Amino acid sequence: MKVVNEVLNRFPSLRKRLRGLYSRFCYVISKKQRKIGDIIRFSPNDGKEYFFGYYDKSPWNADDSFILCLRANKTWKNAASNDPADILLINTEDLTHVKIATTHSWNVQQGCMLQWLGPNYDKEIIYNDFRDEKFCSVILDVQTSQERVLPMPVYSVSSDGTFALTLDFARLHRLRPGYGYMNRPDKTEKEWMPEGACVWKIDLITGECHDVLRYSDLYDFERRADFDNAVHGVNHIMISPNNDRFMFLHRWFANGQLSQEHKKTRLITCGIDGSDKYILNDDEMVSHCFWRDNEHILSFEKKGDVVGYFLMRDKSNEYVNYWSELNNSGRINNDGHPSYSQNRGMVITDTYANYQRMAKIILIKDPDKTNYSIQKLAEVFHPFKYDNDTRCDLHPRWSRGGRQICFDGVFEGKRGLYVVNIK
Repeated sequence: MKVVNEVLNRFPSLRKRLRGLYSRFCYVISKKQRKIGDIIRFSPNDGKEYFFGYYDKSPWNADDSFILCLRANKTWKNAASNDPADILLINTEDLTHVKIATTHSWNVQQGCMLQWLGPNYDKEIIYNDFRDEKFCSVILDVQTSQERVLPMPVYSVSSDGTFALTLDFARLHRLRPGYGYMNRPDKTEKEWMPEGACVWKIDLITGECHDVLRYSDLYDFERRADFDNAVHGVNHIMISPNNDRFMFLHRWFANGQLSQEHKKTRLITCGIDGSDKYILNDDEMVSHCFWRDNEHILSFEKKGDVVGYFLMRDKSNEYVNYWSELNNSGRINNDGHPSYSQNRGMVITDTYANYQRMAKIILIKDPDKTNYSIQKLAEVFHPFKYDNDTRCDLHPRWSRGGRQICFDGVFEGKRGLYVVNIK
């Protein structure tokens, strides 16, 4: 099997096709199911496509009375689109909805970075848009409809609502379809290591923007030999809960080949001003992360020869492999999108669709203890229509009260926003 994998890695197109054929064969011979669990549809069932975005933010307002949602068309065709998407506000009691805005910059994985603005999370929302041939972000008062337009789009927003960090969404779209925006061409397309900034800070009060990190900062920081002759980029910025530091993924593609087989990644943390950089993982594979608190990060990654979830202490080489030991409730060793509840007493994560095209939402109680427990909250079907860059990852997210989880799903044939209760 190892020899077969090594051969297929040299032919990624063939590998992808064979995996697709095997997946279809497994689906044909498997038991057909659409959903398992007490799942509630929150978005309208009118034939349109509804979703929210990424797993690291909550669509609920402060008292869980309203939930944000995007409405778009034909999200199985392109990972990002120039077509407008509607921003809806859904009443969680009676599930009525109202359109409150429109965005022209969005993708199927992270939406338009739509979210409630802190610290109160009850009056204003922020989202990305494309206006006057430029990317921007918009702060909208949902009660008065008054808006403020900022000169750059946001990626990660501080919990106190005073600043945001961002990156080049056009370059990100070219390097990783489904995560950036396609509204304008990537001006750095011919630059494997651009000369300019890769992370900016936006003052959400004044609108002022300035550089935080430049590509040269990443290249020169504990430089590796394989940085040469590689395309470099950044992704997945996340600000710490106290807004003092942030983490991000530095990714590079060998020989300019933008494929999974040529991708390498390291996880870096640093101060909000770009100082005090620290490499938390340099084992070439880091996937999804989450700040448990101001000093610890949960991540699915490779550490040495082990791949799994790890809890790491920032600015140190201390780490613990999580949920890999078989206990009374099982173990977890598949990649997903993890996040802690507000009281840090639970973790929610998911899985990608297996060869039967079923994806799970998994709850871990007492996640930092040896006697953790695992509970499957839901399992849903993932049609072949949504695949590769236009796939629908579940991206489970916490309600503010910590008693509900919402996720994006396509098991009814269209993207929809769904909720499951925690019992």
